[in-house]
Amino acid sequence: VQLQASGGGLVQAGGSLRLSCAASGGTFSSYCMGWFRQAPGKEREFVSAISRSGRTTYYLDSVKGRFTISRDNAKNSVYLQMNNLRPEDTAVYYCAAVPGPGLRTAGYDYWGQGTLVTVSS
Repeated sequence: VQLQASGGGLVQAGGSLRLSCAASGGTFSSYCMGWFRQAPGKEREFVSAISRSGRTTYYLDSVKGRFTISRDNAKNSVYLQMNNLRPEDTAVYYCAAVPGPGLRTAGYDYWGQGTLVTVSS
């Protein structure tokens, strides 16, 4: 499956952005989908995941209550709504996919190219 992330940009602290990830070349509804991020000089970290049906989600503690992951299987897309952004959220954000049930925080098989989110203070 190929993944294309979009929606990044520059926003002031407290602002919002919505990331999108479009999938092609596979059966989207068979994949658990996730979002990861990599800040400058840091390792990539898990941000959020959503199950194949969309009924179950999981978040990094520091984004709980601010970020919301969702998916539209009819549109082969997953989204990350990010509210109340902080400077420490600045990173390249990647969407990823792994086939199978449940939620995963690691071990993803397919990755998008990343979209840069910059939060100014």
